[in-house]
Amino acid sequence: MDYLKEPQPRVVSKPTLRRLPCYLNYLQSQAEAGRTTISATAVASALGLNEVQVRKDFSAASRSGGRPKTGYSIVQLIADIEEFLGYRNTKEAVLVGVGQLGSALLSYKGFRQCGMRIIAAFDNDPDKIGTEIDGIRIYDVRDLVHICKRTNVRIGIITTPQSHAQEVCRDMLAGGILAVWNFSPTHLDVPEHIIVHNENLAVTLSMISYDLTTALEKKDRKESAPC
Repeated sequence: MDYLKEPQPRVVSKPTLRRLPCYLNYLQSQAEAGRTTISATAVASALGLNEVQVRKDFSAASRSGGRPKTGYSIVQLIADIEEFLGYRNTKEAVLVGVGQLGSALLSYKGFRQCGMRIIAAFDNDPDKIGTEIDGIRIYDVRDLVHICKRTNVRIGIITTPQSHAQEVCRDMLAGGILAVWNFSPTHLDVPEHIIVHNENLAVTLSMISYDLTTALEKKDRKESAPC
């Protein structure tokens, strides 16, 4: 019977997924300021977005709609978005490559708020092995497969040099990792069922540089245009 069927998971676009954390940060700031309700119009205005798009995004992530004149309950909307994004279901992860970037990620407190907890780090530097960063122990990278299997962890973060990334990824998959967050500037060869998200800082920087150059050119044209 229909009422015995499992509820279907809600599917949203990647642009919506990128906007939801922005909504969440803004809503949390409004809650801290003492506001209890908010309209889609106010959110759209504050974040420079289209009001219709904001309503669609809220509808995709929240079962509770806004009310005429009063808008959305901020507390309920925060709870709905956090649940939709999985922030309330802590997911454990391991990190390989405790250089400057890896060390910074180990020290970042915001991962806990987003539902992820790094439980172990790995490196091949004898001076780092056996030490801790913010309570996270650093192990010999040769123990990666064993510890991943023992802890049943499913998320792996790669912050190694490019030359070691594929080998580390291979060991992660051998240990049962299903999702890889790759900060190394290289393409990873993985089976089709493995999730890989590439965080290429060089690509991001090039986009910023291009946008800045374009903005400066527009500014120069505007300033040089005759009155």
